[in-house]
Amino acid sequence: MIVREKIEKIENLSLIKEATFSSNSKGRKIRERKDEIRTCFMVDRDRIVHCKSFRRLKHKTQVYIKTWGDHYRTRLTHTLEVCQIAKTIGKGIGLNEDLIEAIAIGHDIGHVAFAHNGEEVLNRLLPGGFKHNEHSVRVLTKLENQGRGMNLTEEVLDGILKHSGFSNSASKAFTLEGQVVRFSDKIAYVNHDIDDSIRAKLLKESELPKDLIEVLGKTHGKRVDTLVKDCIYSSINNINNGIIEIALSEHIGKALIKLREFMFEKIYKGSVLKTERDKAKFVLEQVFNYFLKNPDKMPSFYRTIVENEGLYRGTADYIAGMSDDYCLLLFNSIYVPKIVIY
Repeated sequence: MIVREKIEKIENLSLIKEATFSSNSKGRKIRERKDEIRTCFMVDRDRIVHCKSFRRLKHKTQVYIKTWGDHYRTRLTHTLEVCQIAKTIGKGIGLNEDLIEAIAIGHDIGHVAFAHNGEEVLNRLLPGGFKHNEHSVRVLTKLENQGRGMNLTEEVLDGILKHSGFSNSASKAFTLEGQVVRFSDKIAYVNHDIDDSIRAKLLKESELPKDLIEVLGKTHGKRVDTLVKDCIYSSINNINNGIIEIALSEHIGKALIKLREFMFEKIYKGSVLKTERDKAKFVLEQVFNYFLKNPDKMPSFYRTIVENEGLYRGTADYIAGMSDDYCLLLFNSIYVPKIVIY
C-alpha cells in the first residue's frame, strides 16, 4: 500500500462522516496524477506555503501600518494564528485537518498592502470593485506560476473564497472545514487586534466592554479558549441534530459580534488611526494612478494581463501583490525628489 492510501484509510477511520475525505475530493480543474505520499489537500497546502505570494504576507499589514516592533501581527502571523485555531477546532469536531490547513494558509493571500485601507482603495478604483477573498482565488488560479496558477482542489478554493463575512446571509463554504476557517479568522483577528492595540497604547484593558469580557474572558488566552471550545461543542451539537453547519452558541456568538463592533468603532475605523489610514490610501492611490498612466513601467507579466484583460485589471493585479515596503519604495522612487549633486 502506498503512503497516501494509508493516510486516506486513516481518514476514513478517524473523521466524522460529515467531514471532507481526501479520497472523495471534487478534484482539480486540470486532472493530475496523484502524489504517492501526500493527499490532495496536503499537496495544496504545500503549494501555497512555497509560493511567492505567501512569502509576501510577512511584509503586509494586519492593522498597524509600518510598525517596527517585533511583536505586532503582520498578515503572515495572522494567517498562522488562524491556521492553528482552525486546526484545533477541526480536530475537536473530527474534520479534515489538512483541508483546514490549506484553506487557512491561503485565505488572505490576495490581501492588499496596508490592510483593509488598500482594499478600500482598489475597490473604489477598479471597475467592478475589489474583494480580497476573490483576489486570493485569482492569485492561486491565475497569477501564481507566471499565469499558470496552482491547480488547487475545488474544496480549498471554495473555502478561501467564502472565508469572509460574518453575517448569517454571507455565503458559506460547502465543506465544514471551510466554515471552520471562516469562524477561526474572526476569533483570531478580533482577539489579536485587541492585544496589539493594547501594546500600541491605543486601547486600555479597562476600556473593553465589561459585559462582553465577563462572557468571553478577561485575557487574550481565555477569550480564544472560550470561543474555540464553544465552536467545537456548538458545532458537534448541530451535527448530532442533523444541522450540518459550524456555529457558535447564540450567547457566545453575540458577544463576539459585539466585541468585533467595538473594535471597528474604536480601532479599525476610529479617529486615532485615521491620519495613518489616509496616508496609506494616498500612497496606494498615487502608485496605482502612476502605473495606470505608465503601464509600460510594469513587469512584463502584468503588461500581458493589461493586453488580455484591460489596463485596470493588470494594474490592480500588480498593486495588490505589493507588500507595504515595496509600495512605499515605489512611491518614493516615483514621487519623492532625489538629491542631485552637480
